[in-house]
Amino acid sequence: MITWSRLDRAAGGLAFDLGLYSLSAGFAAITAVTSTLLPHRAWGAIAAWGYAAAALAVLVQWLVGNRDPRLRAAITGLAWIATAWVPMLVQSVERAGGRTDRAQEEVLVVEDGGSRLLQHATPYLSDDTIARLPADERLLGYLPYQPGMSLFGLPRALFGDAWWTDARIWFLLATVATLAVAVTLVRGPRLLRAVQLTTVLPVCALTVATGGDDIPVLALCLLALVLCHRERWGWAGVAAGLAAALKLFALPIIAVLLIHALVRGRLGRFAIGAIGLPVLAIVPPLLRDPRALFDNVIGFPLGHGVVTSPAASPFPGHLIASGLPGGRVIATGLLLLAGVVIAVWIIRRPPRTAAATAMISGYGLLAAILLMPATRFGYLLYPVALLAWGYMLAWAADQPSDPRVRVEEATDGRATAYT
Repeated sequence: MITWSRLDRAAGGLAFDLGLYSLSAGFAAITAVTSTLLPHRAWGAIAAWGYAAAALAVLVQWLVGNRDPRLRAAITGLAWIATAWVPMLVQSVERAGGRTDRAQEEVLVVEDGGSRLLQHATPYLSDDTIARLPADERLLGYLPYQPGMSLFGLPRALFGDAWWTDARIWFLLATVATLAVAVTLVRGPRLLRAVQLTTVLPVCALTVATGGDDIPVLALCLLALVLCHRERWGWAGVAAGLAAALKLFALPIIAVLLIHALVRGRLGRFAIGAIGLPVLAIVPPLLRDPRALFDNVIGFPLGHGVVTSPAASPFPGHLIASGLPGGRVIATGLLLLAGVVIAVWIIRRPPRTAAATAMISGYGLLAAILLMPATRFGYLLYPVALLAWGYMLAWAADQPSDPRVRVEEATDGRATAYT
C-alpha cells in the first residue's frame, strides 16, 4: 500500500512536485477555457504557463539527478510568483485601467467596507439601508466579515483607484509577512511540502489572484499553530486573535487551539489575544451601529439578509439540500452529526500537540465544508493547508529542538546526541 509518506518522499520529493505542477497546469488551462467567472479565466490563462514551466524545471532537475531541496524551494517560490502574484498584479493593473471583470465580489466588498469605515466609523450598512439600494447593488452592500477585514480596503479609500491600492495587494503582503515568520520558526524536510500546499496549490493561487481575503486568515492560523508548537503561547494568541478579527471562519480553528492551550496549562496566556483581539475589534462598530454589525456578520451568512449569498459549490451538503425532499434538514443533520463525531474525538483524545490540533481542525473544517448546504470551493484551502502543516509539525515534534543537534544510534544501541 502506497502511504502518504512514501509518496511524499518518492525521488526525493520530485515525483510529487512533478505531479503537483503538471496537474495544476491542466487545472489552470481548463479554468481558462471553461470557467464562467471572468477573473478565474484570466487567472488560468496566465497560471497555466507558470505551472507548466515549474513542471518542466522539476523534470529537468529529476533527469539530471539533482535532488537539492534548495533548488526545489526556489522552484516553489518562482511557481508561486508566476501562478499567483503575476496574475493578481495583471488583474490589478487592468482593473485600475477600467476593466470591471478583473476582481471577485469580495474585493469590492472589502474596499467598500474600508471606504465606509473611513467616512462613517463603521464598515457596515444595516438591512434597512441595503434595502434602499438599487437591486443590483444590494449583494455588494454586505460585508460578511469581521471589522478588521475592512482595513485592507483603506488604501483605496485614501488614495483612489490604482493598481497598488487594490485590496488583493495588501492581502498578499500580509500573507507573505505572516508565512515568512511561520517558516522561520520551524524546520524540516516536510516544511517545503506544507508551504507548497499553502501557496502554489491551484485553490490557493487562484484565491490570491482573484479574491484573496481568506489567505491572510489562513496564514495567521498557521502561524498560531507554529507558535503553539514553539511554546510561545502569548504570541500564538495574538496571531489567532488577529485571524478572528478578520473573519469568523477562523473561530473553529481557534476553538480547538483553546482546548489545546487548556490541555497544556497555557489557556490564560493564549486566550488574552485569541479572545481579546476579536472582541476589541467589534467594539467600535458595535457602539456605532449594533444592528448593522449583526445584519452583516450574523444575519446575512445565515440567509436572513435582504438578499442571499450566491455560495453554492456542488459539494454533498449543497446537492442534498437542493436535490432531495427535506434535503436542507438532512444536510443540517449530517453536519451536526459530523460535529458530534469531532467533539467525541476531542473528548477522547484531546489535542496535546500543535500537530494534533492542526489535524482536528483540518478534518473538522473539511467535514463542515462538504456538508454545509451553502459553501464555496475556495474554502478547501483551509483543510488542505491545516492537514499539510499538521503532518509537518508531527514530524518536527519528534526532532531535537536545537537544529544544530543531530541524533545517531550509538554502537550500543542507545541514542547519542552531539553538536
